[in-house]
Amino acid sequence: MNITHEPVPAPGRYSILAAICLAALVLPMSFTGGAVATPLIGRAFAAQPSQLAWITNAFMLSFGSLLMAAGTLADLYGRKRLFLWGMALFTVVSVLLAMAPGIFWLDILRGVQGVAAATALASGCAALAQEFDGHARTRAFSLLGTTFGAGLAFGPLLSGLMIEHWGWRAIFLGTALLAGLSLLFAAPKMRESRDPQALRLDTTGVLTFSAMLVALTTAVILAPEHGWTSPLVDALLVAAAVFLLVFILVENRSSQPMLDLRLFRFPRFLGVQLLPIGTCYCYIVLIVLLPLRFIGVEGASALDAGLMMLALSAPMLVVPMIAAALTRWLSAGVLCAIGLLIAAAGLWGLSLAGQPAQTVAAMLVIGIGTGLPWGLMDGLAVSVVPKERAGMAAGIFNTTRVASEGVALAITMAVLGALVAHQLRGNVAADVSVIAQALVMGDVLQAGTAIPLAELRAAYLAGFNTLLQLLAGFTLLTAMVVFAFLARRPPARVQAESALQSQA
Repeated sequence: MNITHEPVPAPGRYSILAAICLAALVLPMSFTGGAVATPLIGRAFAAQPSQLAWITNAFMLSFGSLLMAAGTLADLYGRKRLFLWGMALFTVVSVLLAMAPGIFWLDILRGVQGVAAATALASGCAALAQEFDGHARTRAFSLLGTTFGAGLAFGPLLSGLMIEHWGWRAIFLGTALLAGLSLLFAAPKMRESRDPQALRLDTTGVLTFSAMLVALTTAVILAPEHGWTSPLVDALLVAAAVFLLVFILVENRSSQPMLDLRLFRFPRFLGVQLLPIGTCYCYIVLIVLLPLRFIGVEGASALDAGLMMLALSAPMLVVPMIAAALTRWLSAGVLCAIGLLIAAAGLWGLSLAGQPAQTVAAMLVIGIGTGLPWGLMDGLAVSVVPKERAGMAAGIFNTTRVASEGVALAITMAVLGALVAHQLRGNVAADVSVIAQALVMGDVLQAGTAIPLAELRAAYLAGFNTLLQLLAGFTLLTAMVVFAFLARRPPARVQAESALQSQA
């Protein structure tokens, strides 16, 4: 049940749609923009690799761990209120990021920006559902998804343009401008709505889940610098395990859990959770790593790097719609597995690419392959559980998707650092682990002069190609497991409902 005011006239509804679509455009742009700007920020602040890693990870961690909590708060305290507060905070923080005096404050502000993004996105989607019904709602959310994809696809290019003309601080001012426009569209027209029957906020669940993610990601980021056997890293890993255990115990005993872990008893639901994890390792990590490689190591301009990234992200605007049409002949699970197989082939091809044209072609294959599950996995997440659990299933799926992004990025960067250090191991004139981490973050200058630049680049590219082959293998394995869990077209909800009843 929802409490709302009188229906908003059609022109007002489309102002609200424009506001929320602007928010959906600016949020992925802030994610990709940070990745494109990282090499330049590193040079401006002479930052350490671990500090640069938090430019992206701080945003992803706070965004992923608080997305479900933000949705609950929007239901409790009002979707309009939370959306306006979220976008206002996002705007202010973006301006402050443009004025950041050093890497410490920039990392802190990126974490706050992630909180604002989670608040705005969760409450904005809930508010949009109140304004449209039936086919109009379907079209509205389709446009929202397309806008989000556009932000992901064109974010690197727009960031590159702004950096070329005005410097890296301009990307934060640009996102602040778009966020401010979203506020102007939303404030006069959006009506307040809330759910009087909404569940209370599972504070303990939110805190333990967030603490687990922070501890795990921090451990993975610090491990290349301090070593996997250092007391600090070991303590963080133990803390992550303890927080995870406490989270599971709390959720299993709570009458109103943040995540209903019983849904993981359904094999098909478990299979669906592998889809966002698979796309993290074949696509999301490349959105961050490739700009660092193109700009920081290969010496491309930010604009040229943005143009190159179009090959990876532009298919996201088209392929999901093609995937939806193909479900007339193939099950969504089969299409998702096929997409991951195509992405794995693209990753392997990228590891062998020697010319720019080959690199672009391989990136295009990865984008096409990833686009197949990208457009289908949200629907799969709610189709394999009982109808009354669809909301919780969507919440778990989105939490898995966003939370796994930060962890995947931290793990991938750590592996790349180890691979590059391995390539440099024969050089005893320098600390190869420190040099490797600087290269991972795209900072060739900080990598030092103890090793010739050509040798540094060769070691980095060799390590990067090995990483791509590892990612291809992981994606291939994920495709096989997804096919095993999701290939058939059973009456999933009927089976799930009977299973749930038998557990009651």
